[in-house]
Amino acid sequence: MENKLNLLVKKANEGDKKSLELVILEMNDLVYNLSLKMLLFPEDAEDATQEILIKVITHLSTFQYQSQFTTWVYRIATNYLITYKGKKSKQFAMPFKEYATLIDSGQSDTVTHAKNAGELALLEEEVKVSCTQGLLLCLNSSDRLVYILAEILEFTGKEGAEILQITPENFRKKLSRSREKIRNFLTNKCGLVRPENPCRCRKKIDFLTHQKVINPDNLRFAQFTKRSMDLVNQIGDLEKTVAIYRATPDIPAPETIMKTIKETILIT
Repeated sequence: MENKLNLLVKKANEGDKKSLELVILEMNDLVYNLSLKMLLFPEDAEDATQEILIKVITHLSTFQYQSQFTTWVYRIATNYLITYKGKKSKQFAMPFKEYATLIDSGQSDTVTHAKNAGELALLEEEVKVSCTQGLLLCLNSSDRLVYILAEILEFTGKEGAEILQITPENFRKKLSRSREKIRNFLTNKCGLVRPENPCRCRKKIDFLTHQKVINPDNLRFAQFTKRSMDLVNQIGDLEKTVAIYRATPDIPAPETIMKTIKETILIT
């Protein structure tokens, strides 16, 4: 894949607009999913993805082929995301203590927003992804990026340090700190991690709907996933606090991103 990308980048830098479009198509989902993991809300992730891909296009001639192209793109993306504050993401971000209160609040044995088992399954998945991804917002942006790169996207410490342009030692320290915070929270709160914990995704459906955290008529995640909550126990010996994140599949980037980029960069 990297050899193919390098060839496309070379052609794009020579003025081949079709090759440029193909480069951006290859990176579209990658950048969108990183942005979504960082920002939780698709609206914020879409805006960030557009800006990042435009930066990739306008800086494409500076790529020196000394690292993998995807690593170079991740570096541009993380440089942007580390300071980017999405409108909804900024409003929703809160300290771990406040998030614990949100988790403990409004658990109900009844679900009024599901008419059948299929709808219930979708809403449970929506809660699971929204809750666990929202938890990442409790980390500061630097520690969040480290956790996403290492624990979810499975980059090595050396690769992650290269992307973030920090020392491997600093990367390991940030990862240890982030990992401990996420692990402690999920171990103490999440019923998927420890069955003895009282919280269940189903019990949070009505409360989070009333709080407008999820919208049964406009699901952000569930229509793209395949019941990732059922996969948590199937991922071998992987720690459940990590399996919760890795079980959630990537979500395709909205078509509007490429449409906007074509209109602003590729065609004009």
